Amino acid sequence: MPEIVPGRPEALKGSAAAAVLLMLFDEDEAAQILSRLEPEEVRQLGYAMYDVQDVDPEEVNEALDHFVTKAKKRTTIGYGATRHIRGAMTKALGEERAETILARITPPTRSTQLEMLKWMDAKEIGTLIEAEHPQIMAIVLAHLEAPVAADVLQLLPVEYQEEIVYRIATLGPVSNEALEDLEQLLLRGPVNKQGAASQRGGTVEAAAIMNNVRKDNEQRIMKAVAKRDKMIAQTIEEEMFVFDNLIDMDDKNLGTLMRTVDSQVLVVALKGANDMLKAKIFSCMSARAAQAIADEIEERGPIRLAEVIDAQKLIIATARRMADAGTIMLGGKGNDFV
Repeated sequence: MPEIVPGRPEALKGSAAAAVLLMLFDEDEAAQILSRLEPEEVRQLGYAMYDVQDVDPEEVNEALDHFVTKAKKRTTIGYGATRHIRGAMTKALGEERAETILARITPPTRSTQLEMLKWMDAKEIGTLIEAEHPQIMAIVLAHLEAPVAADVLQLLPVEYQEEIVYRIATLGPVSNEALEDLEQLLLRGPVNKQGAASQRGGTVEAAAIMNNVRKDNEQRIMKAVAKRDKMIAQTIEEEMFVFDNLIDMDDKNLGTLMRTVDSQVLVVALKGANDMLKAKIFSCMSARAAQAIADEIEERGPIRLAEVIDAQKLIIATARRMADAGTIMLGGKGNDFV
C-alpha cells in the first residue's frame, strides 16, 4: 500500500491532479487557463498548487494519465461555439439577417462588470452598497450566489433587510437603466447600453438566500415580510423547504415525521420522489412498513402530478408545524445552535 502523505489526497485526482498539470505550464499558459475559471475554482486550484509542490515523478505521470483518460471522453464541439455559430449564420443569411436572428436566440450573458461581484467578498459588497437604494441592494444580491448573498444581507442595515428580501422575491426583469446604475456603481466606468432586460430575483432566489441566513435573522425577516405581503412570505417559505429537502434530515427527525404521516399520503408523495429519497425514508421505517409502502407504490397506477405535489406539500406543511413546535429539526443550517 502506498504511503499516505498527510495533507494530501491519497490519489492525485480532481483539483490536485489539475494543480499538477497547471504547474507544468509556464506562467503565461497557466494564466490563460486560470482566466477561464470561476473564482471558487481558482481558489481551490490555488490551495491545491501549494499542496502538490513536492510531488514525485510517479504522481505526475499518474495525474497526466488521469487527464488523458478524461480528455478522451470529451469533444471540442463546444469550444468557440459562439464564434462558429455567428460565422455560419452570417455566411448563410448575410450579416443583417444573421444579426436579427442571433439577437433573438443568443442566450443572455452577465456583463463583465457584474462578473466582478463574484470576485468580491461579502464585506466588500456590503460596504459598496450599504448607502444605496434598497432596489439596488436587491439587484446586487439577486446576482450573487445564495450563501454570499445571505452573508451580505446580514451585513446590511437591519431596517432594510426585510425590504430587500421582499424586493428580491418580487423582482421582475431588470431594466437596462438599472443595470447601468449597478455597473457604474461597480466600476465607475463606461457601460454597454445594448442588450435586453435581465431576469433575476423571484421567490426561488429569495428562498435560496434565506436558507443561508442565520435562524434568528430568518425568523425576524420572514415575519416582517409576512406583515408586508402574506402571500409572498408564504411562497418564499414554501420554496425554502421542499419535499426533496427531506433527504437532509437526520434519521431520528425524519422517522419522527414519518410516524405522523398517513400511509396513503406517503404513497402518493413518494410516487414523484427520487430513489435516494425513497431509500432514506424507508430506512427510517420498520422493514415491514417500508415494504408495505413500496409494494403499494408499485401496485398503484399512474397518479396525476397535481395529486403528487399536493401530497408532498401536505407532508412539508406537517414538517414545518412540527419544527415550529420544536418536535423535530428540519436540518440544513448546521451553524445554528440551541
